[in-house]
Amino acid sequence: MKGIPVGFIGLGSQGAPMAHRILEAGFPLTVWGRRAETVAPFDGTVATVVGSAAEVGAASEIVCICVVTDADVEDVLTGDEGVLAGMPAGGIVAVHSTIHPATVGRLAEDAAARGIAVVDAPVSGGAPAIAEGRLLVMVGGARGAVDRCRDVFETFGDPVIHLGGLGSGQVAKAINNLVFTVQVGLALETYAFADALGVDRAALAEVLANGSGGSRAAAILAASGFDPTGIRGAAPLLRKDVDIALDVARAAKAPPPGLLADLANTALAMLGEARSNHAPG
Repeated sequence: MKGIPVGFIGLGSQGAPMAHRILEAGFPLTVWGRRAETVAPFDGTVATVVGSAAEVGAASEIVCICVVTDADVEDVLTGDEGVLAGMPAGGIVAVHSTIHPATVGRLAEDAAARGIAVVDAPVSGGAPAIAEGRLLVMVGGARGAVDRCRDVFETFGDPVIHLGGLGSGQVAKAINNLVFTVQVGLALETYAFADALGVDRAALAEVLANGSGGSRAAAILAASGFDPTGIRGAAPLLRKDVDIALDVARAAKAPPPGLLADLANTALAMLGEARSNHAPG
């Protein structure tokens, strides 16, 4: 086995296959989950299943976090039984969750007081990309910490892109998801327009896949048989990420991306998601 002990928390539909890739690459792996069913797939493997996030921290030089919300990340890191309670100085926490960069900054301050580094490393691509080792990993943080994590990230990620200082990975992910949300709206309207003109959707999808008008969103909808149920279910997460992107722009006093914001809100309305009145902090 490789020498760096790795911990993983957040063994859902995305985190579990990431953790399996780490394990298959030969890294000693320690896992914990708040629900027994999330760690059950690791029974019978060489992974070590422990009883708390603190135990994951104590056993690991690098702990990967892939839970859903800002509050979830804060809980598994800073709670009484959180990762930081058990992790020795010199360790690194890699946040794969898509959260607000301000949250990453607060967590990094808490970790630094214990001699622990934080990098933000949100991902994009889903289970098929993980299985092929080509998940996009967007990383922010000090270069030394990022370099120490790179071999772990490359078990499931290609490319692994270091975007700059702490929080820059989250900013890039928020921009990516803002643009994807816009593309969802464009794809829905494009296929509806094709219907109105009597153009076969499947044939048009093939045109878009090979032409300059194609997009990831158009391809995803075509692969689903033009059923928007899956993307509609993701609307709350897309809203969260759109709000993060706009909140970051306000905090940076950057010109607001008016066209992107308007199109994203239109897309979310098409998916049945009511526009929120505030951005996450």
